[in-house]
Amino acid sequence: MAPHILLTDDDELLRRSLAFNLEQAGYRVSTAASAEAALASARLDRPDLVLLDIGLPGMDGLEALRHFRDQLQVPVIFVSARRRELDQLLGLELGGDDYITKPFSVDLLLARVKAVLRRTQHAPATAEPAIVAVGDITIDPLAHTVTVGGRPLTLPPREFELLRALAAEAGHMVTVDDLLARVWGAEFAGEPQVVYVHIRWLREKIEADPHHPQRIVTVRGVGYKLEPHGG
Repeated sequence: MAPHILLTDDDELLRRSLAFNLEQAGYRVSTAASAEAALASARLDRPDLVLLDIGLPGMDGLEALRHFRDQLQVPVIFVSARRRELDQLLGLELGGDDYITKPFSVDLLLARVKAVLRRTQHAPATAEPAIVAVGDITIDPLAHTVTVGGRPLTLPPREFELLRALAAEAGHMVTVDDLLARVWGAEFAGEPQVVYVHIRWLREKIEADPHHPQRIVTVRGVGYKLEPHGG
């Protein structure tokens, strides 16, 4: 399975460019424009490596690093235009596995990514994602399987991650913007129709009557919530 890299940077053009080059090199890539979105994404789909800009809006890269290190034990490569700051960070031993300064070549980035993955791939295994049960829906993130009322269900990757994102907040409303950030990444911000379409497809597979949904409930004008049903 291709290593999963989570790329976190508020520069949209840079995200697109780096994501393309990383995918061309054989990696699976998720993107986020903020530390908050990156952490939400990582909790749903744990990456093998995080590329993390320091100067992010909201929570900065330093605070995000503490979460990635303490909660998820994920290796992090810092990305910044400030060489002096990065030298100080590494000197303080905050936990970054490597750093690269802007501007940089794609070849250099790929070499750093490969080196960090090589160093960390033999590290002790962390806890695997737990199986999630919401009513009679069971989601196994590791096996990538879903059962509804004991019936196995085959879902494409996006629908699987959408259901998983809703299940993580079962009984609580999740906004369309949050679902976009968690499942599709920052590049899809402002494109709510992507969520609407996938919700419709998902309902067709898990609802007894997709036109009158009892499981994925619409919170009109805001988002959706997954309600326990059966079980």
